[in-house]
Amino acid sequence: MDKEVWFRPFVWMDYRLAVLFAVIIPLILLIWAFVQKAEGMQRLLTIYWRVSSLLAITVYLMIAQYPVSFLSGFMGRILIPISLWFWVDLNDEIEYQPNGPLKLTFTSWRWATTIYCILGSLASIPFLGCAFSANPSNNPNCSVWFEAPLLFKEFFHPNTSAGFLGIVSIICLVIYVLYLSYFVLIKLGKQGRSATQ
Repeated sequence: MDKEVWFRPFVWMDYRLAVLFAVIIPLILLIWAFVQKAEGMQRLLTIYWRVSSLLAITVYLMIAQYPVSFLSGFMGRILIPISLWFWVDLNDEIEYQPNGPLKLTFTSWRWATTIYCILGSLASIPFLGCAFSANPSNNPNCSVWFEAPLLFKEFFHPNTSAGFLGIVSIICLVIYVLYLSYFVLIKLGKQGRSATQ
């Protein structure tokens, strides 16, 4: 790996923040919301997990070093804030929830994640060119984004080939795009901004 990429520490910081804001905190909140029987938060967090699965797919695409991973990561950062604020009925239900630690934590996480995703999507714009590169792994400015996913593979999939994980991630991406297209073009068209079931 090229050691001269000046923004490498920021890339690793981004991955650490993603684990915190996109995995750990929402998982804790989902469990907490189920324990507290906060149905509006449960439904919104379920929607969040469906949408944010695109970031998980992106990690596996990056393990295989597929250029499309730069587009999927960018789209994931755009779709997450939309999923957190789009639903009128859930926003109202959460707003009317009694004040308490869960509501405060959930609201803080929702705002923090929104800001993180907006800033992250803006910061990733200069790297969208990597999505159209024939071999991004040869470009240090692109390959630096593969380092954390490859380390993830060493820990969780040491005996699985990157090629196999890449094929699985492409299949998952196709399913994700088909489901999202169905939801936006058909379900959302029929039910509008209350289509949260």
